[in-house]
Amino acid sequence: MSGRPGILFFLGVGLIVLFAGFPFYYAVVSSFKSGSDLFEVTYLPMFDLANYRAVFTEQPFGRNILNSVVVALAVVVLSLLLGLLAAYALARVSFRGRGLLLATILSVSMFPQVAVLTGMFEMIRAFGLYNSLPGLIVANMVLTLPFTVWVLTTFMADLPRELEEAAFVDGATPFQVVRLVFLPLMGPAMAATGLLAFIVAWNEFLFALTFTLTNDMRTVPVAIALITGATQYELPWGNIMAASVIVTAPLILLVLVFQRRIVAGLTAGAVKG
Repeated sequence: MSGRPGILFFLGVGLIVLFAGFPFYYAVVSSFKSGSDLFEVTYLPMFDLANYRAVFTEQPFGRNILNSVVVALAVVVLSLLLGLLAAYALARVSFRGRGLLLATILSVSMFPQVAVLTGMFEMIRAFGLYNSLPGLIVANMVLTLPFTVWVLTTFMADLPRELEEAAFVDGATPFQVVRLVFLPLMGPAMAATGLLAFIVAWNEFLFALTFTLTNDMRTVPVAIALITGATQYELPWGNIMAASVIVTAPLILLVLVFQRRIVAGLTAGAVKG
């Protein structure tokens, strides 16, 4: 009887892994198929790279990947930089309306994208950023900055004030305190929020579809959605599966590499004592 709970636990974990991982595995298997083979149920890959070659030869998919990398990395850097400075002000500086300001920042993330789409479009066009990567970077900041500020503020609020006070006694400025004292201690929180921001910017579709016009400016989600076959009624599912695998694999690798820091960052402050 003592071993039964352990068996049930591992059985439950195995079912969860199977349920979560099987769709991606079957996408990998399907990415090696073409023609009528796509509609045959098989569970072992054939390793035919024709679909992967077609993805890069039939459209500027390499440029689309580069666009997504540039946009996602820029969003991560800007979100972490602005989020870190905002977190210091909200967590360590006392001023009237601090709680209301933090709640307002968080409430921005509750609005659906379509609710702010018209206003964002007018702003992007007014600044001359339509059909450009800077326009996508600005648009994605609306999605990533609120939760970045919230997570970093929660993490920074739990850091000992003695560290900050000792730095001020030594003549440090607030910016030096953030850069030299708090930044080295916030590795887990920065890794967690940075990776989440990267995933959001990498997978974002609505803004990328609305604010870009030409193929060479589109990011990978839009490029995959616009893959077409010989006719408008024929979709090359093998190419679509191959493109999906190409853009999903880096995210899985990043999560596996930084999983410990992600868990540490997201659970920071959950237990006190």
